[in-house]
Amino acid sequence: MRLVIAECSIDYAGRLSAHLPKASRLLMLKADGSLLVHSDGGSYKPLNWMSPPCTFTISDPSATEAAAGVTELWTLTNTKTDDKLVVSVYSTRHDESFELGVDPGLIKDGVEAHLQKLLAEHIETLGSGYSLVRREYMTAVGPIDILAKDSDGGSVAVEIKRRGEIDGVEQLTRYLELMNRDPLLAPVQGVFAAQEIRPQARVLATDRGIRCVTLDYDALRGMDDPESRLF
Repeated sequence: MRLVIAECSIDYAGRLSAHLPKASRLLMLKADGSLLVHSDGGSYKPLNWMSPPCTFTISDPSATEAAAGVTELWTLTNTKTDDKLVVSVYSTRHDESFELGVDPGLIKDGVEAHLQKLLAEHIETLGSGYSLVRREYMTAVGPIDILAKDSDGGSVAVEIKRRGEIDGVEQLTRYLELMNRDPLLAPVQGVFAAQEIRPQARVLATDRGIRCVTLDYDALRGMDDPESRLF
């Protein structure tokens, strides 16, 4: 992990284009080749990023760029999509690298892990014609619980919680923004699934186009048949 605090501007070119003007930012270069650009606000969400697989090169600025104060250019190119993220570095206040070693990964709550397994086995719970692609689909910012296909063959990312709160919606939003950059997956729809979903989380999810699904743990385990209930 390399952490750099620099005065920089950012240009992203790909399916969409974006520009971040000159400012002090934290640049996180990870061992998997990804780069995340953070400001000192906006919670944990990066301002922009480039996900692997990608190449990373450092080059000298052009005469015009050097005259404007740029000292070096960082270029990250995604080898699948040819998307580019260019960091124009003006000055560096901190630059340090750390060896973090192999991460054991997130250990989920027992109920959440079981819900994931059960929903994968009964993926039709999400709708007629749904099919499972895989569990724990890895992205550059962590694994999405389930990647599925709907009846039209569209990609669906499912985040599962025991209790659905705003943090879970934010987490799924981050995954969706990243996955929708992949032309092999896009467009990706989001499903926020939980045994209980807080009203605020449901409102936020709906506002972002994310479908909410309430899971019946006993029904998924085959211990309860909702259709046979009197009330």
